[in-house]
Amino acid sequence: MGPGQTAESQTPAASVTQPPAALAETLAAELPDSLAVDPDSAADAAILEQLATSDPEPLDSGAEEASGGTTPGGANAAGAEVTYDIDVETYGTHARVQYYLDFFQGPARERMNVWLQRMPRYEPMIRAKLKENGVPEDMVYLALIESGYSNSAVSRARATGMWQFMKGTAKLYGLRIDTWVDERRDPVRATDAAARHLADLRDRVGSMYLAAAAYNAGAGKVGRGLRRLPDEEEDEAENPDAAFFRLYDTRFLRRETKDYVPKLIAAALIAKQPEKYGFVRPEPVAALVYDSVIVPDATGLDVLAKLADTSVAALKDLNPHFLRLVTPPRQQAVVRLPVGAGDLVTTRYAALEPKERVGFVEHTVTAGQTASTIARLYRVTTRLIQDANPGVKLTRLRVGSRLVIPTSYVPNVAEPVASSGTSRAPGASSTTIRYRVRSGETLSGIAGRYHTSVSRLRSLNAMGAREVLKAGQVIRVPAPAATVRSAPSAPAKATVSAQAGGVRTHLVRRGETLSGIAGKYGVSVGDLRAANGMTASSVLKAGARISIP
Repeated sequence: MGPGQTAESQTPAASVTQPPAALAETLAAELPDSLAVDPDSAADAAILEQLATSDPEPLDSGAEEASGGTTPGGANAAGAEVTYDIDVETYGTHARVQYYLDFFQGPARERMNVWLQRMPRYEPMIRAKLKENGVPEDMVYLALIESGYSNSAVSRARATGMWQFMKGTAKLYGLRIDTWVDERRDPVRATDAAARHLADLRDRVGSMYLAAAAYNAGAGKVGRGLRRLPDEEEDEAENPDAAFFRLYDTRFLRRETKDYVPKLIAAALIAKQPEKYGFVRPEPVAALVYDSVIVPDATGLDVLAKLADTSVAALKDLNPHFLRLVTPPRQQAVVRLPVGAGDLVTTRYAALEPKERVGFVEHTVTAGQTASTIARLYRVTTRLIQDANPGVKLTRLRVGSRLVIPTSYVPNVAEPVASSGTSRAPGASSTTIRYRVRSGETLSGIAGRYHTSVSRLRSLNAMGAREVLKAGQVIRVPAPAATVRSAPSAPAKATVSAQAGGVRTHLVRRGETLSGIAGKYGVSVGDLRAANGMTASSVLKAGARISIP
């Protein structure tokens, strides 16, 4: 668990542009859906949760003494060539260290292998920042037991990032957290904050191991426990870390905090000599190095990836703190780039028009729509819509008003729900759209409207053979080939005819309603009434012909 976890654009309308047609496919291929859980992260989370909440049965003192000096991970077995700048020599044979050595080699073996392979990318950077702040470099292994070196790690308590900062502590150390940026996910900024935090904790509680306990439980908890201890023992004057293990033998700390340092020692033992414990030594990988560029306003990572001749996934990996795949609006931001791309991107970016920096679509408000329903249509937040429409009061939307919808902020470009047959929004390039089922509609009827089969619809929506549609349900249907507000091609028994000038007409059949016909052709009821001189009280009659705008 992370530190202190006690029970305690400008974006004017003139800048609107359609996103590149390939953006949705690029992002879908390279990045997981924002609502999906990455399987790798889920596997990390399961083991990290088990690691944080494991509660081994205490060993008696005789068993602990019997293991002294012979524990496989003990300092005597470590080998003269291995050195540490945290006290592994004294405490490497502790019973809890042995327990976690067994845990890492047993239930956590698969994930431990993954974490060890991740470590070389970040280790040089972490060690440099720890050294800069006067913190022992082997505290690099604290990030291993916190997150497995994952920038996307989120605990049950909502601690986030490689160093598992809670929001309050992160902000105390200058990390930005808002709807655009979460610097707890930034390995560089978060490591700098963690190094300073550990240095402050050590100065406050008196030793590195006490600081590690305080990182987990909070300095207040550890300080209160220390004040309840008897007078300092002689060995603590020479080795301040002894105070932690004296506190360990009391009931003044929770089990998780007591075991935090043994986990750290076990992780250090394995990480320094992985083969000794049956792990594969990490493959050499390039350390975290990068170029950077300063952008003056909201800019999509997809745009910068294209300028840098790299992938969106590569930029996302270098900039995991940008939550919306775009830099914040109306302010400068530093974006990391692959090594060697800095000058190229700077030159290419200078040639971009402001409207080319990020993708948008326009949405025309229709009757009954609210900011929240529009946000759901495009899978963005109302906050994002508000930021993209400064001066617009989302609580007082008027029918016919236009809103700018930012689409670079989500993994899939705007793909609004097709209500009663409405086609996809401008800029959408997916091969399917979302369709909201109306009362009385059947799967076969919708299949006919979109020129597909019932089995295809069931496959697209993972529906069982006996599953039926419900009014209001949203399903996936094949996207029509035409663009916005174009109607599907007429069925075999067409009731549509063309008049001079290309105006379409529809022959009304028994039982048809105006809303049903409007849905069939992807137009609004209001447009139908206006095109046919009809009032709100007008009634359709079977056999009549109406014009389709």
